[in-house]
Amino acid sequence: MVESLSIALIFQDKIFILSIGKVKGSFNMINKIRNTVEEYPKSFWVMMLGLFIDNLGGNLIYPFFTLYVTAKFGVGLSVVGLLLGAQTAGRMLGGIVGGGLADRYGRKKLMLFGLLVSGLFSTVIIFVNHFYVLFLVAVAAGFLGAMSGPAHQAMLADILPENKRSSGFGVLRVVYNLTVAIGPLIGGFISDFSYNWLFIGDAITSTITFFIVLKLLDETLPEKLSAQEEEERKSDKIGLKGYLQVLKDRDYVLLLGFLMLTFAVMMQMLSTLSVYMRDVQGFPNRYYGYILSLNAVMVVVMQFWVTRQADKMKPLIALAIGAAFSTAGYAMFGFVNGLLPFALAMAILTIGEMVIDPLSQTLAAKFAPEDKRGRYMAALNLSTNLSYLITPYLAGLVIDNYDPHWVWYACGIVGSVAVLGYIWLHFRTGKKA
Repeated sequence: MVESLSIALIFQDKIFILSIGKVKGSFNMINKIRNTVEEYPKSFWVMMLGLFIDNLGGNLIYPFFTLYVTAKFGVGLSVVGLLLGAQTAGRMLGGIVGGGLADRYGRKKLMLFGLLVSGLFSTVIIFVNHFYVLFLVAVAAGFLGAMSGPAHQAMLADILPENKRSSGFGVLRVVYNLTVAIGPLIGGFISDFSYNWLFIGDAITSTITFFIVLKLLDETLPEKLSAQEEEERKSDKIGLKGYLQVLKDRDYVLLLGFLMLTFAVMMQMLSTLSVYMRDVQGFPNRYYGYILSLNAVMVVVMQFWVTRQADKMKPLIALAIGAAFSTAGYAMFGFVNGLLPFALAMAILTIGEMVIDPLSQTLAAKFAPEDKRGRYMAALNLSTNLSYLITPYLAGLVIDNYDPHWVWYACGIVGSVAVLGYIWLHFRTGKKA
């Protein structure tokens, strides 16, 4: 009996130790999360909360906007394409103007303006019954709403210390991808009842975010300016003259040129890949959904770790490595067949994109003088949008008239030029970047 009792006690003791071990493991996990949160200022997490809510509203609408327009107004896809192109052009112009205004009047004011406009136009669209009115409203919403984009990026750069910017922009990408994963699921359910509720949902999320920014975030625009900067601010009411300094920054302009090449490759995921998989490879549409889901899941799970690894390197060298992964992944599509090889290609290019996206914004902040961060961010956004406007059309010409595989071969060539460009720029800039 004594031996049996000893065994029983030992057995119970082991269970107790294991339980304590599990509790300790849970505490360790909680401590890691707490330490990660404490690495960043409180205002950073307030911004992440606001951007999550606001982008969630946007992703209720975005996947279903084409369906809404064609169903309500009875127009064809080519007409919708013109609408989306005009809206993109409006966003490009709005971003340029917004960058100057954010540096002139403040980040917070522009963010509040953008949220107010977003909520207002989402409400107005519900009552639009003529396509030409929708066209004007959508372009105006694109222009005015995009004015706040550089302000968001500039405020993040203002808030974060330099050694935390890359990982901070990585967190932003995780937040955005969470909304991409969640928003369409909710939007799909809501749209079965009424498309109007999608716009109401976006208006509600914009309103909530408006009050978060209004009550919980302080202005971050530098108050102390040199005499020259103060004089420039007085003479440049809109802030557009400051773009001359951006253009004079040759290293930054070169960086934007190489990033345009990289973005031109990356844009194929949303513009060309789906058609190529369906019409050339003969895949069902759901296969494209599978590999997009793989991309989103990898970003949510791995973005923070990948950014931490990239932070250990020189920024332009890390950017070159990221671009090499992205280039290799996109080029693979031209050489492989079958779902699994396509998934592998997507995994490779996603690793690259997890490096490129936060680092491009970090480098823009690094190159920018404090009082011109809005304009440097706007110039970065412009290079992205120009790639979006040009490359889908060129890729479409290749697929329609030549060997479709050459889209991916071209991605390999163009992407490789960008990789070599980042390495050359690293040696050219020295300690600057």
